[in-house]
Amino acid sequence: MMPATILGGRGFIGRHLAAELRRRGNPCWLPERDDTQIFQRPLGCVYYCIGLTADFRQRPYATIDAHIGVLRQLLERADFEQLIYLSSTRVYAGGHHAEEDRAIPVATFNPDELYNLSKLMGESLALSCGRACRVARLSNVLGPDMGPTNFVGALTAEARASGRVRLRTALASEKDYLWIDDAVAGLVAIAERGSQPIYNLAAGRNVSHGELTGLLSERGIAIEVAEQAPVTRFPVIPTRRLEQDTGFRAAPVLPLLARWLDGLFAPGDDRLDIIA
Repeated sequence: MMPATILGGRGFIGRHLAAELRRRGNPCWLPERDDTQIFQRPLGCVYYCIGLTADFRQRPYATIDAHIGVLRQLLERADFEQLIYLSSTRVYAGGHHAEEDRAIPVATFNPDELYNLSKLMGESLALSCGRACRVARLSNVLGPDMGPTNFVGALTAEARASGRVRLRTALASEKDYLWIDDAVAGLVAIAERGSQPIYNLAAGRNVSHGELTGLLSERGIAIEVAEQAPVTRFPVIPTRRLEQDTGFRAAPVLPLLARWLDGLFAPGDDRLDIIA
């Protein structure tokens, strides 16, 4: 079994990936940040999980370093068998299609595009360096220890703190969500059985804000939507390539999320009110 090295192994996805690989009996190394040993020893299969998400607007230089800078040094200097670069389905935000081989529009004058541009540059560098690299474009990953760094994590943290949530985007807004166990299993499937340069790793079905807040409402959380809240919709993420090449298919996320929420909130708690 090929040894694995997880860069960014202390993050949400990296932690779960390391636990799963070790459960399978796969030797797994999680180097610390700035550990120069990554250039001095064989790394086996590298999972590049380094990245910034919610705070990329406040940390533009760190975002570039995370998505491109460390990767560049690794590709040029490190000894590895293959590398899986974790990108994001967020790169599809500006278009109407999300197939892996479609051109992706970006607007360089928009500061919000820095995340997408840096991820796409990382993808391009990995795929053009002449080494064995693949790209996994991950959907919005959810799980018990995700923290408040994504929409659902922030929503849940707000609900736990105050018993209510207020949405700035409309209930009709929607995007794809993937449970952490499926994210990890999909990454391993790409490493072990993938043959294409880029794979979407997603559930393949969008979930609306209305469906998400419905789960919270059922557990006694008050839901409020800002007046004239805009509708934001991401394109549905096709997963045919991943399914055909590896046999992997993710489970629907709402039942998994519901079971987790059951452990956080007691339905019918008298301290919580519902806003109609």
